[in-house]
Amino acid sequence: MKKTLSVLLALTLLLGAIAMAGCGKSEPAKQEVKTIAMKFGHYAPAGHPGHAAAKMFAENVEKRTNGAIKISVFPDNQLGSPPEMLEQNIMGAIDMSLPTQGALDKYSKKFAVVMLPFVFNDAHHAYKVLDGPFMQWAAPDLDKQGLIFLANWEWGFRNLTNNVRPINSPDDVKGLKIRTPPEIQLQAAMEALGGNVTKIAFPELFMALKQGVVDAQENPLSVIYHNKYYEAQKYLAMTNHVYNSMVHVMSKKTWEKLTPEQQKIIKEESKKAGDFMREQVQKEEKALVKQLEEKGMKVTTPKVAEFKAKMQPAYDKIAAYAGKENVDAFIKMADSVK
Repeated sequence: MKKTLSVLLALTLLLGAIAMAGCGKSEPAKQEVKTIAMKFGHYAPAGHPGHAAAKMFAENVEKRTNGAIKISVFPDNQLGSPPEMLEQNIMGAIDMSLPTQGALDKYSKKFAVVMLPFVFNDAHHAYKVLDGPFMQWAAPDLDKQGLIFLANWEWGFRNLTNNVRPINSPDDVKGLKIRTPPEIQLQAAMEALGGNVTKIAFPELFMALKQGVVDAQENPLSVIYHNKYYEAQKYLAMTNHVYNSMVHVMSKKTWEKLTPEQQKIIKEESKKAGDFMREQVQKEEKALVKQLEEKGMKVTTPKVAEFKAKMQPAYDKIAAYAGKENVDAFIKMADSVK
């Protein structure tokens, strides 16, 4: 009897296995892709090459991560003023931003020396320094502040506009009420030329120029054009007194949520976007002088050597702020790659 029951049980199990096999292979359970949403804020207008680069970066990251990372880009100070966005970025309230070295030097004095007046021969000289020895030198400081240094983008050499007189020599700057950002390098450079510096927030600058609250301002050509300062300023002097760039930084808190492969993609696409922006700004600047002239601005090209000769007081102030050792180290870097 027991033997019969054992045979029947074995037969039942065998038939069950055959029936399951006949149903075909079961489909593996689909894994849901976890989407990481990021906010990327910056201060360039929507028509500026910086915004085009930011959108390109976001699209390429989403494509290469198969939609796992989606980045929303907010231009034109939509998430706050440049200092406010950087502070939010450090806290992790937003994920990425594009501060200049002048904003970052509040957190690392090494960034202060990038904006030494007339330290670079041209844009390619600046790129070699910033992408090479400077990045290795400064990145650890940002890491301590909770930021990841992704890549250097572009902003450009700064030039001086005003509504009083054409500028052909340093003496022409004396007495002008000049708006600069709240950055000691730019303030010191204008003061060394005899200007009276006034601090006005970037979003309020156009109206301040229009109303005559200040006579002058200094910015790269792309900023002057895309913000329509030609509607409030008569004269443009191609001084090229200070170079600075957007610096693509990311919250360390967000960075640590990513896989190593995603981190690699973010860095690669940031570098590509920065290179694209550099190309666009360089290409655009060749045409902008003519376009600004067509808008009614009178353009002068002063002798840079005369302006540079007035900069020792500015260098002294910057050294007092950033540390003479940092100034000396940076000048050595700049000289080493000429």
